Amino acid sequence: MEYQQILNSIYEEMSYRDVRGRVASYIPELAKVDRRKFGMHVYCGDHENYSFGDSEEKFSIQSISKVFTLAMAMRLMGEDLWDRVSVEPSGDPFNSLMQLEYEHGIPRNPFINAGALVIADILVDHLDDPKKELLDFVRKLTGNSNIDFDLKVAASEKATGYRNLALVNYIKGLGNIKGDVDKIVDFYFHQCSIEMSCHELSKAFMLFANRGRILETDEKILKRKTVKRINALMQTCGFYDEAGEFSFQVGLPGKSGVGGGIVAVHPENYSVAVWSPILNEKGNSELGMKALERLTTLTGVSVF
Repeated sequence: MEYQQILNSIYEEMSYRDVRGRVASYIPELAKVDRRKFGMHVYCGDHENYSFGDSEEKFSIQSISKVFTLAMAMRLMGEDLWDRVSVEPSGDPFNSLMQLEYEHGIPRNPFINAGALVIADILVDHLDDPKKELLDFVRKLTGNSNIDFDLKVAASEKATGYRNLALVNYIKGLGNIKGDVDKIVDFYFHQCSIEMSCHELSKAFMLFANRGRILETDEKILKRKTVKRINALMQTCGFYDEAGEFSFQVGLPGKSGVGGGIVAVHPENYSVAVWSPILNEKGNSELGMKALERLTTLTGVSVF
């Protein structure tokens, strides 16, 4: 497959000038990001790499981090995790409170904010230093010890994260948050602030394309069944109330973040990360969605 030629074609076809969305502004630090940024990186199972644009520049991965924390929680709890969070698409915005009352505090899935906060509660409860262990996990997947939190972004989220505070308190009132609210939201705001490049994200997500093994070392850190569950959740829930559209247009399991990043995997073939901070009305990267649709169209290959 001529991946570099395909990526070059995508880069030539697309521009930030062609999309109408906006950079995330409800987190003040994200509002400062240059809307012209655009990068893409494909990391293949044979260790070959292909890229264009700003693929080496770090950005705030935001909700993409929820895949990492879910993997950590599944390693700790196994199937018992699903007593605390469900596996259904929400059909609602990522920060919605609407379904929690009707569903007794059990979030629809681990990728909406409510579900990710329950996952955060589990990690804070089970780990001695959850922030350090999260960074250690991500650093291990990438082989890069320099990956870290963006403390300005974390502070910006803490200063404006009223809906997340409402969510965690509401879930605690319904009995599905066990720990200290302040510790949980502190961990959550830090996990969302992790800075990574498209190159680093695509390398990290090879874990989910490579049957739970780190590609570089062949170390197995997730069970194949766990990888199957996580990929299924990315396919059905990775884009909030636009998950169906992403499956329809792109046809890969993936996860987005309001920092403008999207990561997707083609199991046993490749992982791809794209970054453009201009978001559509659903909170997903507008140019990133288009670029990934072109990737699977030009390669002629998806999971379907």
